[in-house]
Amino acid sequence: MQINFKKDILPHLVGIVFFYLVVVLYFSPVIFDGKIIFQYDILQWEGASKEILDYRAETGEEALWASRMFSGMPAYLVSFEVPGDITNTIIKIITLGLPHPVNSLFFGMIAMYILLLSFKVRPEFSILGSIAFAFNTFHLISLDAGHNAKIWAICLIPFILAGIHLTFQRKYLIGLALFAFGLMLQLKFNHLQITYYTVLVVLIYGIGELVHVYKSKLFGAFAKALGILIIGLIIAVGANLSRFMTVLEYSPYSTRGPGNLGSAQVTSSGLDKDYAFNWSQGKLETLTLLVPYLYGGGSTEALPDNSKTEQALRSNGIDAAQTRDFVKNARTYWGDQPGTGGPIYGGAIMVFLFVLGILYTPKRQKSIFLSITVLSLLLAWGKNLEWFNYTLFDFLPGYNKFRAVTMALSMALFAIPVLGVLGLENLFKSNLKDNFNKNLLIALGTTAGLAAFFWLFAGMFSFRAPIDSNFPDWLADALMEDRKTMLKSSALKSILLIVLSAGLIWAALTKRLSLQLAALGMAVMLIIDLWTVNRRYLGDDAMQYNPSEQFFSITPADEKILQDKDYYRVLNIDNPFNDARISYYHNSIGGYHGAKMKRYQELIENVLGPEMQAFIQKAQEGEFDWKGLNALNMLNTKYLMAGRGENAVFLNPEANGVAWFPSEIKNVITNDEEINLVASIDTKFTATVNESEFGKQKTGIGTVKLINRKPYLLEYEVDATEGGLVVFSEVFYPKGWKASINGNNASIIRTNYLLRGIEVPQGISTVIMQFEPESYFKTKIIVVIMQYLISALLIIGLGYSFYQAKTET
Repeated sequence: MQINFKKDILPHLVGIVFFYLVVVLYFSPVIFDGKIIFQYDILQWEGASKEILDYRAETGEEALWASRMFSGMPAYLVSFEVPGDITNTIIKIITLGLPHPVNSLFFGMIAMYILLLSFKVRPEFSILGSIAFAFNTFHLISLDAGHNAKIWAICLIPFILAGIHLTFQRKYLIGLALFAFGLMLQLKFNHLQITYYTVLVVLIYGIGELVHVYKSKLFGAFAKALGILIIGLIIAVGANLSRFMTVLEYSPYSTRGPGNLGSAQVTSSGLDKDYAFNWSQGKLETLTLLVPYLYGGGSTEALPDNSKTEQALRSNGIDAAQTRDFVKNARTYWGDQPGTGGPIYGGAIMVFLFVLGILYTPKRQKSIFLSITVLSLLLAWGKNLEWFNYTLFDFLPGYNKFRAVTMALSMALFAIPVLGVLGLENLFKSNLKDNFNKNLLIALGTTAGLAAFFWLFAGMFSFRAPIDSNFPDWLADALMEDRKTMLKSSALKSILLIVLSAGLIWAALTKRLSLQLAALGMAVMLIIDLWTVNRRYLGDDAMQYNPSEQFFSITPADEKILQDKDYYRVLNIDNPFNDARISYYHNSIGGYHGAKMKRYQELIENVLGPEMQAFIQKAQEGEFDWKGLNALNMLNTKYLMAGRGENAVFLNPEANGVAWFPSEIKNVITNDEEINLVASIDTKFTATVNESEFGKQKTGIGTVKLINRKPYLLEYEVDATEGGLVVFSEVFYPKGWKASINGNNASIIRTNYLLRGIEVPQGISTVIMQFEPESYFKTKIIVVIMQYLISALLIIGLGYSFYQAKTET
């Protein structure tokens, strides 16, 4: 048949232009003025990756080792690229040149649009669902925080599922192409927790398909589709094989891996349960999906003029400046979490349509997306549903590697628009329109009715937050009144939006209004609703010309330290292990990363932390006990920084240097024994070696000088009057570091719990340590080949689909 431009092309062009305009208008300071979103986590990443990025720009080579953070760690989860990788170019093309990271939202809308079209939803409704998915508050709040990879990974979920769905619909070529392409990009962004949730979504969809196959007896078609998807999985993994293999290799040695001390050695690997479930959503807090300010919004919110809190502050004599600051950042959140950037909200209209979806969507699709939603909510409740989530944490493979379980709501924020729009589509297709008034009232009563309950009976809640105990009663009471007002006004807004949407649907069904106008009306209301809520968390004030310039502006303390051109490390005693700013200029003892090396974390908790605390306490009394810094000295901590001024820099005269010959070696059998010794020995003269792993080592005498250094290479000149063990102030990592002495291979052992040691011969030697992980070098060619293969597959798949549409009769 002939392609009808007006019918077959124009609606999709309108959708794409509409999505593009939404992003451009919302982020106009970024698009037109060249501003950048102030993202705290991204600024931390910039600090952590500065040396790696500079080295890549200067040489075109990968550093592979992040030497400026936590005394050195693999760079795989900091900044990592494969030469010849074409995915960045592909992303620029498919997002029509929009800048990172806002291009993720545009692609998210495109991806959801494709998914809904694959379910045969008309373009008008597909546009509505796409906006709801991409512009929910979770995405915008996450962008504000700098969780760019997470949002990209989420926005690829509908694309991946569209490929799977089309494959099961026997559109094998385009299905394979979309699935492989979407999964390739998701794995590129390397957010394993979202990929894990994607697997759960796919498993639920697969179970739904399997039930359908069992009933229809179409086992052959199911097996064929499954085989094709397995091929797609293989080539998508192949297109990221370097990332996949290096991270898989690193994982057991990271904080996600098993512990090395005490009972941790025999327990399963993974995070501490309290840490993993610290951010768990309250059960009732789930209803922020319907009423965003049910629990006060974010941890801090700006209250309106003349709020109860402002009145109370003024009446109690608080000066205008303090009042203004407090009201601008009022502690309004009173939910179960330690804090939150804002409510999880995807639009009251979409929750209303979700209920319609339950009433009108065919059982097969309804079961799939309702199950995804329910599982998402159960997972997000975390420790508030212990019997369920603790069981999964203990037994579900891989689940104990992840934290911040509220992130599971990304599945609900994906499934709710899908089921809602599917319900809307099936309502207008249904032959049972005689009952639409009844079902419309059911959906209206369930959603608007619940919001009305909160509005009418807001007084039944306490509105008390743990933070209130820090305030006088008159201020806490005023805050609680403002929280109540926020809930009521938010509930009233949700009621209005739902009633208007129900009215538009009713008008379209009764032919009083065209379907297109009804869909447009709901889309406009949805955008206005999400826009106004999101602006509180990611508004124009969050977009600045150059946040990095201010954040990393060099201080007198930095300048003083940088005058020293030797190789050493710096400790910032102010929050050292959650701040990567120091890494922008210096080799840091600390840093900012969620997957640092496990042994380093254990050293922080058991040795470095207590050591620092004891030193600071003595320093406050006027005694600088540099010799007491046994662990910091072995890490070559030459400078301590206690502020931004020049006089806040302290030179440590006892730092051990780059390497040294210990005069005594204490052999140990267990990790516990070794870490306890490291806390007490003078590391300049005594070293520890686990003889059960590395055998006995002998002491030597001599000097060591560093003569060449790159991020992945260290070259030393050793002058040994007596051969023996040399301890290097470098973190031991067994997967990739290789050593040679005068060109001959040498073994690197672990000493002092986490440092590298090499036994050298008598005389003058050149010792080279080079980071050459096979997991990277043996896979990078495969990565490039598979990326080109997937790109070609997508082009061919799209072309063939267009040809089929044109020639189909």
